[in-house]
Amino acid sequence: MLNVGKIENGIVLDHIKAGLGMSIYHHLELQRLDCPIAIIKNARSNIMGKKDILKIETDADTINLDVIAFIDPDITVNVIKGGELVEKKQLPAPKEVRNLIKCNNPRCITTIEQGIQHIFYLADPRRKIYRCRYCDEKYTEQETDW
Repeated sequence: MLNVGKIENGIVLDHIKAGLGMSIYHHLELQRLDCPIAIIKNARSNIMGKKDILKIETDADTINLDVIAFIDPDITVNVIKGGELVEKKQLPAPKEVRNLIKCNNPRCITTIEQGIQHIFYLADPRRKIYRCRYCDEKYTEQETDW
């Protein structure tokens, strides 16, 4: 069995769907951080079968939690201080996401003009439906290959 040590101060992203750990790493741009990061892929889980885990020794405010909540809302964010778990967070769906997904409407300004941010807002919180801020095009998960 693989043994990865505990972290003293930082966050642990747990219950990530198996295979999404690297995608979350890239979308959070963790390669830019100058801190220890452990990526555990396909860890055994009694509930999920397999899961990914990210351990990041940095302040929780450094991480864009909206990205995590959008990609996989079932992720648990564990805040660690002094080597102890001080908080467990389940993240709500973000009200807005920027530059995480792209509008597929060929007539949308974001596909015509360069440098415009792709902004989607949460149109239906119950069904987690997002729409483009500019053209109101509906985003569907089938369009994304996390």
